Amino acid sequence: MKQTIVLGNIITMDEKRPFARAALVKDGVFAYIGSAEEAKKLAGADAKVLDYGENFIYPGFLESHCHGHLAGLRFIGQADLMQAGLTDYAKYREIIKEFIAKNPKREFYVAAGWIENDEYVTKAYLDEICPDKPLLLQTGGGHSMLLNTKALEWAGIDAAYAKKYGYDQVHVDENGEPDGYICEGPVFEIVPKLPTTIEDIKEYLLAWQDFALRSGFTAVCDAGAEIVHRDAPQAYHELEQEGKLKLRTYAYMYVLDNIENPKAEIARIAAQRATISGEYFHIVGAKAFLDGVTEAHTGWQNQDYADEPGYHGVERFNDHDKMVELITEADKEGMSVHVHSEGGGATHFMLGCIEDAEKITGNKDQRNVLAHLHFVTEEDIRRMAETGSVPAVPPLWTAKIPGHYEIEVSYVGEELAANAYPIKSFYDAGANVVFHSDYPVSPMMNVKYSIYTAEKRSYPKEVLGGIDLPNNEKEAITREQSLRAMTINVARQWRQEHRMGSIEFGKLANMTVFDCDFLHDDIEKVAQANIVATIVDGEEVYKA
Repeated sequence: MKQTIVLGNIITMDEKRPFARAALVKDGVFAYIGSAEEAKKLAGADAKVLDYGENFIYPGFLESHCHGHLAGLRFIGQADLMQAGLTDYAKYREIIKEFIAKNPKREFYVAAGWIENDEYVTKAYLDEICPDKPLLLQTGGGHSMLLNTKALEWAGIDAAYAKKYGYDQVHVDENGEPDGYICEGPVFEIVPKLPTTIEDIKEYLLAWQDFALRSGFTAVCDAGAEIVHRDAPQAYHELEQEGKLKLRTYAYMYVLDNIENPKAEIARIAAQRATISGEYFHIVGAKAFLDGVTEAHTGWQNQDYADEPGYHGVERFNDHDKMVELITEADKEGMSVHVHSEGGGATHFMLGCIEDAEKITGNKDQRNVLAHLHFVTEEDIRRMAETGSVPAVPPLWTAKIPGHYEIEVSYVGEELAANAYPIKSFYDAGANVVFHSDYPVSPMMNVKYSIYTAEKRSYPKEVLGGIDLPNNEKEAITREQSLRAMTINVARQWRQEHRMGSIEFGKLANMTVFDCDFLHDDIEKVAQANIVATIVDGEEVYKA
């Protein structure tokens, strides 16, 4: 039996015993939490000691919505445009050309992290950079893409394709021919077709795992594990079989918009769960997109866009009966549905579907997840709690950033923009609030900055140089609420609260050590916190 004594200032997130000085771990599970003296008495003579002194030990942090394969792909498989900072097409050109020069044998090239602005570029921009091979430029958020001529040919995007999807999703020139810009449905149709091998994906996933563990996360949710490549779940499974997975991943499988046969789709996902789920990669439900994002003019709003009367955004999965069937069939399998719900209209639609599904199943504890929640009415905040649905909120998106905020106001109006991203209201209504980063669709997955922005509704100065301002400060929450939203509440989302999310007897010995007391230290000190170690199953998997 492996035994480890862990010493330090332990913040357990267990209401019965919130603080301790020591934990005894036996074979990867907590066997005792309390005093150092008692832990030493209970341990065997050969017990290993991890002494973190006056540092602070938390339950391993949990991420409720991210994209593991995409993160690893962007680390090592794509040209990284984020290094350019703000949009700079000349700098983008340099970055892409350098990446192509370093990878001359590749048949496809993808550059990610593009930030759209008022300057409109077409396929001609990419044709100049790479005329002989497909080149695709993707936004950091992943909802928009620019393709060169070769990529358009490869993807089969022509005038007929544009007419089929609509010109709001496939832009065309004056002759009706695609100009290279696509968004939403076409993007999610094309990305999984990019040529990638299982071995490539495994390499990407290991790079992602290294990043997540170094960041203090011991378990994550892959929200749509098949979105980038259909073989990603198999790659996760093979890595677990090879003993290489340490980061537990709870996955929701990607469901196409208005899927033709929801019952068959849930049966497919359940069959995947039966064959490839394990301890470190486990399938827990289905993932669907209801809409796009407001900044791309595609979020599904409750009202028309202020700059385009008669248009309220892109409705992706908008078939009420099919969504009700999807939720109902998932519930039969003990699974839930996790949706991208950015605009208020998408959220209102989904809650209506959940209410009708609950009437059929009688189950008020389905734990369906609505992620992003840019705009939400008071009524729908209440309905979220009443249906037992999980609001996955992004504290890192709450700041008012010059330029971005003004665009938002022009789309939805000042009143709505000033009330964006509620968090406290969900807590007040009694919902099980979880934080998400949406990494790498958004550029940060960061414990200390999540706590900071949840309280301040703006970034510490070192992030953006102090140019941002707080927004909707009445939605700020306490430190304890933030910690719960990254630990025990996320465990509840996955129905794993009996195994993780707090430091308690019988739970997995997953912990993260920081040099900061997130509950009591000054908030500016929180912003400067450093990770000391990450522990999985009682073993140190990262040490600073």
